[in-house]
Amino acid sequence: MWRTSVHGGFVSLFRTVLLGGSLVACLGGCGGKSAVSLPPPEVLVAPVIQRDAPLYAEFVGQIHGATDIQIRARVDGFLEGIHFREGGQVKAGELLYTIDPREYQAQVDSARAQLAEAKTQLANAQSELARVKPLAEMNALSKRDLDSATAKRDAAQGEVDAAKAQVDYALLNLSYCRITAPISGLIGKTQAKVGDYVGRAPNPVILNLLSDVDTVDVDFFISETDYLAYVRRYGPFGGGQKEPVSMELILADGSVFPQRGAANFADSQVDPSTGSLLIQASFPNPDRVLRTGQFARIRMQTDVRKGALLVPQRAVQELQGLSQLYVMAPGDKVQLRTVQMGPKVGNLWMVNQGLSPGDTIVVEGIQKLKPDMAVVPKPYEALQTAPATGAPSQSTKS
Repeated sequence: MWRTSVHGGFVSLFRTVLLGGSLVACLGGCGGKSAVSLPPPEVLVAPVIQRDAPLYAEFVGQIHGATDIQIRARVDGFLEGIHFREGGQVKAGELLYTIDPREYQAQVDSARAQLAEAKTQLANAQSELARVKPLAEMNALSKRDLDSATAKRDAAQGEVDAAKAQVDYALLNLSYCRITAPISGLIGKTQAKVGDYVGRAPNPVILNLLSDVDTVDVDFFISETDYLAYVRRYGPFGGGQKEPVSMELILADGSVFPQRGAANFADSQVDPSTGSLLIQASFPNPDRVLRTGQFARIRMQTDVRKGALLVPQRAVQELQGLSQLYVMAPGDKVQLRTVQMGPKVGNLWMVNQGLSPGDTIVVEGIQKLKPDMAVVPKPYEALQTAPATGAPSQSTKS
């Protein structure tokens, strides 16, 4: 009976081991079959876009008012009053500063006194000439007496003229004690306060800066190569263009200024030390958003690439200096293709080499792909094509 129990135990153990091995084999086989039968991944695809693409270049520039005037004291003296709001708008002829006028008023009074004395001397000389002239005509006096009286009258007239000029000069200096705005525009922070002695170093000579910013000018430099390319395509800067050329202004926060401008000036010579040429572009500034001294980027169209091939930027993989794309192949499989990229145009990227018109590329789902993998392609309906103008530039230069 003991043997029967032992024998039954071994049989039971053998059956358990055999059943466990069969179960493991079944699970392993089922697991392997499940991995092989996973469905192909879904990816979003889009055809390569072929169209004429404008190319742009960007240049760093500095903004100036159409007119920037330094307000200076033309006579020296103690600043007596400031008659404007700093940072505000002033009109042409508006009073800005007053300088203590007492010294210059005294000079005016002195000059007028000298003029009165000169006029008295002239009156005496004229009276003397009037007395001598008839006597000389009757030969009662010599011609020398007549010449002497005439000379005294002429000298007295000269003294009167000089005294009048001195009065005018003194009045001019007195008028300089009232400093008025030469143009309408925005005025900055005053560099002198009431009570400061101005108009002579080391005290402030430039009191303020007045800018007309209804229109602004942007100065920027371009290379000689860019200049030649521009002139060949559009004609000379500042007029005579073969076709209208508008420029965009990109502000410090990356936003594009709503008003477009145009070049209105090119310097007469290329700087031999840098090989660059100074260009000036003018932009309307009706809301006075732009101020003198700001830095911004000028964007202008440099060329148009005919029949360019464009792909969404998100479809391009960049690794160790190489650019790659997944391209759809027959049988809904993907190929990894190395391409040569050109400039970016909006949210698209120009492909110089590696693609052909009619190719379809993978835009989303790239991370889970391997070369020659089968996929389920779905159309990428969210493709945003780049606008015809206003696209980001191909380069930024200073």
